[in-house]
Amino acid sequence: MPSFSTLALTWFDEHGRKNLPWQSNRTPYRVWLSEIMLQQTQVSTVIPYFERFTSRFPTVNDLANADIDQVLYLWTGLGYYARARNLHKAANQVVDKFGGAFPRTVEALESLPGIGLSTAGAIASLSMNIRAPILDGNVKRVLTRFHAISGWPEQAKIKTQLWKVAEALLPSARFADYTQAMMDLGATVCTRSKPFCESCPLSTDCLSLKQGKITEIPGKKPKKTLPVREVTLYILRSARNEVLLEKRPASGIWGGLYSLPEGQTAIAPSIPNLSIDAASRSELTVFRHTFSHYHLDISPVEYTAEEQSSGVCEADRWLWYPIIQKGTAGITEIGLAAPIKKILKQLARVK
Repeated sequence: MPSFSTLALTWFDEHGRKNLPWQSNRTPYRVWLSEIMLQQTQVSTVIPYFERFTSRFPTVNDLANADIDQVLYLWTGLGYYARARNLHKAANQVVDKFGGAFPRTVEALESLPGIGLSTAGAIASLSMNIRAPILDGNVKRVLTRFHAISGWPEQAKIKTQLWKVAEALLPSARFADYTQAMMDLGATVCTRSKPFCESCPLSTDCLSLKQGKITEIPGKKPKKTLPVREVTLYILRSARNEVLLEKRPASGIWGGLYSLPEGQTAIAPSIPNLSIDAASRSELTVFRHTFSHYHLDISPVEYTAEEQSSGVCEADRWLWYPIIQKGTAGITEIGLAAPIKKILKQLARVK
């Protein structure tokens, strides 16, 4: 009988995806960008971001030399912004420590910020044709179903078992094609719900299919009730139709992004060198934004504000942002947290 890898590669030759943007000119830089962007994000969502990103920063040197605000601006909407901050840090390390060339071992790749073992394996195999296993969500699903491995794949014991399986199944050649084949099988055939088992090249020996457990495997993450937090965001609007934004600290939620000043009550905040008309208060509709670990109920409150002659202090912290962005040439390139972008779009429609 053909081996697991032979079946996967034969299927890939006929049915695999070969026209994704990062598959042309497949350099370590482009593969790395795509792999980071694809973490917890669908291909259809990533494609336009990848194309804009590589158009602005075609090489790792371009990315390393970029301002972090530009990086976060191009990332706005993809979420999980630590990925963008780590991209910038890793690009600088590639330039400073490795002379602008990505290292050619999984261990060295994994030493870069934001690159785990699976991502390092994907970069090595896809762009350098180095023999290395990967274990992203798609591959975990294929392997757990094929071997009928029950339980949540992120459990340490199960994950260790899956790494051993992934290593054992590697072919002796065509490492790049095999890695892409495994990703594609999970993404297009062995899908989360309603997998296309009749089209799967591995179905004959798939233990989950034989045992009628396809819908049970892989096991789901144990559910837990997310706590709810509340915050008030202050929309401080000037006569010039600008709102005051505050740059958040580099670490933590929305790290390095621009956000509206926040507090816990609807009472106007106190900001040095800013005059706020308390009587102008207008409360917008409360809405919920959900993170992986909690729900955040956001209460936007708008005030009319006027900058005093001495200006708002700490210019690197505060920014007057035009609600209406006029053309691409004059656009303000900063990273915005998703709820802030939502509020600004709402304000732009109203005005």
